[in-house]
Amino acid sequence: MKSAYLYVRVSTDEQKRKGYSLPEQEYRLLKYCKYYNIEVKGIYREDFSAKNFNKPEWEQLFSEIKKKSSGEDKNILFIKWDRFSSNVEYAYEMIGKLRKYKTTAKAIDQPIDFSVPESTVMLAVYLAAPEAENTRRAQNTANGIRRAKLMVRYPGKAPLAFINLTLMDGKKAIAPKEPEAEIIKWAFYQVAKNDHKISEIMKIANDKGLICSRSHFFRILHNPVYCGFISVKLNSSEEQMIKGLHEPLISESLFYQVQSVINTKRKTTAKREDLQSLFFLRGFLICPVCDRKLSGSVSKGRSKKYPYYHCHDGCRTRIDAVFLNDCYQNKLQQLILSNNTIELFRNILEDQNIKTLKASCLYAKNILERKIKEEELTLSRGRKLFIAGILKIDDYNELKKENQISTKNLKKEARDIVVKLKTIDKKKSNRR
Repeated sequence: MKSAYLYVRVSTDEQKRKGYSLPEQEYRLLKYCKYYNIEVKGIYREDFSAKNFNKPEWEQLFSEIKKKSSGEDKNILFIKWDRFSSNVEYAYEMIGKLRKYKTTAKAIDQPIDFSVPESTVMLAVYLAAPEAENTRRAQNTANGIRRAKLMVRYPGKAPLAFINLTLMDGKKAIAPKEPEAEIIKWAFYQVAKNDHKISEIMKIANDKGLICSRSHFFRILHNPVYCGFISVKLNSSEEQMIKGLHEPLISESLFYQVQSVINTKRKTTAKREDLQSLFFLRGFLICPVCDRKLSGSVSKGRSKKYPYYHCHDGCRTRIDAVFLNDCYQNKLQQLILSNNTIELFRNILEDQNIKTLKASCLYAKNILERKIKEEELTLSRGRKLFIAGILKIDDYNELKKENQISTKNLKKEARDIVVKLKTIDKKKSNRR
């Protein structure tokens, strides 16, 4: 009785597209083995791409083949050659390795007699077909993305601080997402100032609620999408910047100012920042002897360093910085805010909340106005198609009905927001 190992493989996209489910492949292989009286020595199920043979089940199968006696002929059965591999180079290399261990790979739907020299031509066709299909699919996807970008639309998943939207005409778009958008704006402005290390700015941004890694943060700073542009790769060496339809978070000038900062070798400012945190009263303290402002520096002793606030030139005034800082902090802790001060702080916070709420309402109002204009544009296009005889009367009436309902709902939302804005303005004027 002959024997064989069964190898079934599928990737998620193929399972949806062709119905190559693992149970279906396994059922057909077992039926084939039963019909030809072939003993099944093992079934190996794979859920990986066929680009190469670095797959766990295949590696386990190959190890099993190497363990068997070299005098025993072995077979590996699968449905089609694209289940074996979708890369011609790797496929021939693996076939050669299997021959060393007297093992033959066979596809039951695409049988090949390796004893016939001309059969190698058919093998090349079977192996090249899936590779050509994958290459064509990848090329079509890349071309589709490039066309979408040339049409000033952003395809694919929206970058951080943006969300994906589908417009009324079915086209894809992106729009700013809060609070990430505001945090990224802040980060760009901070980097442009060049006062702090980028790692420190990233840490503060993370504390504010921006969830991203260090490498992702640097990619954000280099990404022109945040200033309203989309990068289109024309070929391997040429790239073009196109103005997108989406709303930018920052200005173009700020973006290039940040590029200048991050692409220039920056001097380390950590030492100065450490001194600023240690001598935070510098510039506020007055020398009791000569009435000049005290500075601060560290004096190096035998075993450690000692920080002091001190005067200049001939004045010998010198005060222990740690002692003075502690005294200042203890004095602050003894202070108690008056009721009027607390009320003032409360009013300031309420004013800030009102401003934030108003900004959110204005942003929503702009989005709704944009959608209303898109609805009007869609109806106008439909009317032109109807006049030209391209669109039938029933289709036009249905489009018009849906458009009117959608526009009515959008206008109602816009009116509600206008009422909210008036309420906010009224509340703000009453506080004054």
